Amino acid sequence: MRSTLSKLLHPLAGQPLLSHVLKSVEAIPSTSVFAPWGDSVTTSRPVVVLGHEAEQILSVFGERCQYAMQHEQLGTGHAVLAAQETVNALDPLPDTVLVCYGDTPLVRSEMLASVLAEHLTQQATVTFLTADADPSSDYGRVVRDSHGQVKEIVEVKRATPEQLQIIEVNSGVYCFERAWLWESLQALPRNASGEYYLTDLIAVAGAQERRIATVKGSLDETLGINNRVQLAEAEQVMRHRILERHMYAGVTIIDPASTYIDDEVQIGTDTVILPGTMITGQTTIGSWCKIGPSTTIYQSSIGDRCVIRNSALEQSVLEEEVSMGPFSHCRPGAHLASGVKMGNYAEVKNSYLGAETDMHHFSYMGDATVGAHVNIGAGTITSNYNGLTKQKYRTTIGDNAFIGCDTVLVPPVTVGEHAMTGASALVNKDVPPHTLVYGVPARQVRTLPVSEDGATDGGKKE
Repeated sequence: MRSTLSKLLHPLAGQPLLSHVLKSVEAIPSTSVFAPWGDSVTTSRPVVVLGHEAEQILSVFGERCQYAMQHEQLGTGHAVLAAQETVNALDPLPDTVLVCYGDTPLVRSEMLASVLAEHLTQQATVTFLTADADPSSDYGRVVRDSHGQVKEIVEVKRATPEQLQIIEVNSGVYCFERAWLWESLQALPRNASGEYYLTDLIAVAGAQERRIATVKGSLDETLGINNRVQLAEAEQVMRHRILERHMYAGVTIIDPASTYIDDEVQIGTDTVILPGTMITGQTTIGSWCKIGPSTTIYQSSIGDRCVIRNSALEQSVLEEEVSMGPFSHCRPGAHLASGVKMGNYAEVKNSYLGAETDMHHFSYMGDATVGAHVNIGAGTITSNYNGLTKQKYRTTIGDNAFIGCDTVLVPPVTVGEHAMTGASALVNKDVPPHTLVYGVPARQVRTLPVSEDGATDGGKKE
């Protein structure tokens, strides 16, 4: 990968490569293929064999896995043997060991379950996944005898011309009888490269006339990632799967080719995703929303019936029926309550906007708490950062307040309920409830009359 980052941590659809493999392994018990065995088979946390850059893997995955260390990298057989002590310490002690590669993120849980189910059904010593490939491929060839029984897997570099014409190849997913696996690995000789290859166990089992079973699958699922070109190819496949999953679940995606959705994203039914939209991280979107076009959402929560046009959200919360954009931005800590309307070229950061509040265009709310039914006029800003003390201060605006166009609020400052500011006011002192202020700096002009329902006359939204 030509990177200081471990290959298994390179992101694919928002998750590290290894995470996709672990997710498939962990989901085996919930697959329909595995259902007949569900009551009789006990599984454990996956064992990850680590070597180079082990600390990086440990720091990311922690207790999600169990770990074994391969201090010398002497081939795939040696890597599996490194897990012997960890596996043998499991309680209950497993009869079967499933082996797959950590850099094959496209392998599905259903495929892994098929290999495991076939292994249990056939009571085999070894079961492995095969696929058909072009004769020019560099995958190991599956050699069978005249009766169709597997004899061995032959790597390309030592295959005969006749064997190179075999289209059935090894896909790199195996099930082994545990006791036989350890005994056979310990007796496995080094090959010409000075390494121990896991594939050589197939010939050992064949020579011992052990039962060998195979499952035919898709080669695409076991694509190994060895460089960034292959990473990009896998990204396309994974993202297509994700989009299909959402569309089958009731989400409309107008143009899949220009839409990017990470694996952990959840979207409700009847939501429409318009072209040029990127939704990443652990984002949740409700039902009947309209997202896009050209919208970016990261690690955010969006309620039902929201409309977000040509805008960006980062680590923000939008409750139901919020309208936002075009060309607006919710930065980390933004929380827009139900019914908020946020106009174009507006920005909210680390602030709460109460229900049914209108925040008009060219406005900025930073480090603010805004009540319900507030009108924030165009061009209003909170001057929340003090460049001298390098501190940020908070603004509070009460329910039903009316903030006039181009108002500058200099915190710490509080604007009371039903208060009003005039256009271009600079508010640097607290404004009592039901009070009109304007000017630079703003000064109290008069107390506003209060209607029978408690509202300030003349304070209705424009």
